[in-house]
Formats: sequence, C-alpha cells, structure tokens
Amino acid sequence: MAGKGKGRGAGYEKVISGIKYTLFCFMIITFAIGIAMVALSMWMLVDQDFQGWIFMLDIPQFYAGIYVLLICGIVVMLVCILGCLGALMEQKGKLKFFAGLQVLCFIMAVIGAAVLLAFGAKGSDLQPLMRNTMRRLIMESFNPSSVEKLRMIQESIGCCGADGAQDYIALKKPLPSECRDTVTGNAYYYGCVEEFTFFIEEKAAWLAGLAMFLSLFKAVNFVMTIILVKAINRERDELTGYKE
Repeated sequence: MAGKGKGRGAGYEKVISGIKYTLFCFMIITFAIGIAMVALSMWMLVDQDFQGWIFMLDIPQFYAGIYVLLICGIVVMLVCILGCLGALMEQKGKLKFFAGLQVLCFIMAVIGAAVLLAFGAKGSDLQPLMRNTMRRLIMESFNPSSVEKLRMIQESIGCCGADGAQDYIALKKPLPSECRDTVTGNAYYYGCVEEFTFFIEEKAAWLAGLAMFLSLFKAVNFVMTIILVKAINRERDELTGYKE
C-alpha cells in the first residue's frame, strides 16, 4: 500500500516538475519580449529626429500607444519574476495572483497595440491630424516659422502638401521649390500625409507585433499556471488521502 502511495506522489511530482520547467521556459521568452518592447518603446520616445517630426506635424497622440506598451513591458518583467518565485516555491497564492496579472498584461498589450495602430497606420486617426497641420502650415505662408517647418518636412521626406500639389492650388498658394523633384523638376506625386504614414507605420508595426506576440505568450502562461495550480492541489489531496 505504501509503495502504491509513493508511486502516486512521485507521479504527480514529475508532472508538476514538467509543468514548472515548461512555464519557466515560457516566462524567460516572455521576459525577453518585455525587454525588447521596453527598449523599442524607449528608443522611439527619446529619438531626437523622430521627436522633431512628431513636433513639426503636431501629432503627440502617436505617443499614447507607446507609453501604454512601455508600462506594459515593465510590468511584464516584474510579473515574470513573481511567477518564477511562485512556481519555484509552489505557492498557490502567488501563482493565482500571477495568473491574474497575466490577464492584466494581456489586456494592456492588446490595448497598447490597438492604440498604436489607431494612430500609426494608413487610414488611422492620425492622418486627419497631419492633414490639418500641413494645410495650416501652407496657409501660414506669412509666418517664417511655419514656412521653415513646411520646407523641412517636404524637403526631407520628399513630398508635397498634405495630399499632393493640388493642396497649393486649392489654397491658392504658389508651389515652393522643395515640392519638386531636384532631378526631374516635376512636383512630388505623393503628399506628406501618406509619405510620413509609411515612415511611422513601419516603426509602429514592429512594436505592435511585439505586443501581439507578447499577448500570445501571456495567454499560454495563464493556461500553464492554472494547470500547475490544479496539479499542486491534486498532489496535496492525494498526499492527504494517503496519510489518512
């Protein structure tokens, strides 16, 4: 009878160890994704050139999703440490708390990615804001600061107006030289709204992709944690029944 009881305990111990080490592996990957997400978010926030474009086009809303994902990445790293401790000590309370935090991180990652793409992709809410800024700069041809901003944007990006040279025609303003290709002399076909959207879309896609990848691992971690808690409960119930 004793041998049978020991066999059951050993069986559960192997199962729990297998789940723990699997969970550890997933948490290491999750921790690495969290580091990458924090690093990319920080780079986008402190990059001086990028900040200059955001300032000139007056679109600080783009940073909203980045801040959410930055906080999410920091929380993810702290949660991974808590999860490792809870799994190592097989403490059900910490594991349940860890499972709850997985849900929180999952929601933060999804919301952050959604907000980032809402203000950083073609057809996003950011385009009307950029369009208004460009047209305002064209209208303020009397303001040297506006003229300089407009020149830098069009010359550096290689674009013309908000949606093309027709903006100058519609607003009855002369077409500036920076609106023309220096080789052909023709006006740039694409407007600055579309060209700059292409520019930020790539950056937003990388960060949003990391966030969605992270949310996938968070879902897996949640399931693995629940399985681990149930396995610990069954082992203890089994040992309690054997002692009785």
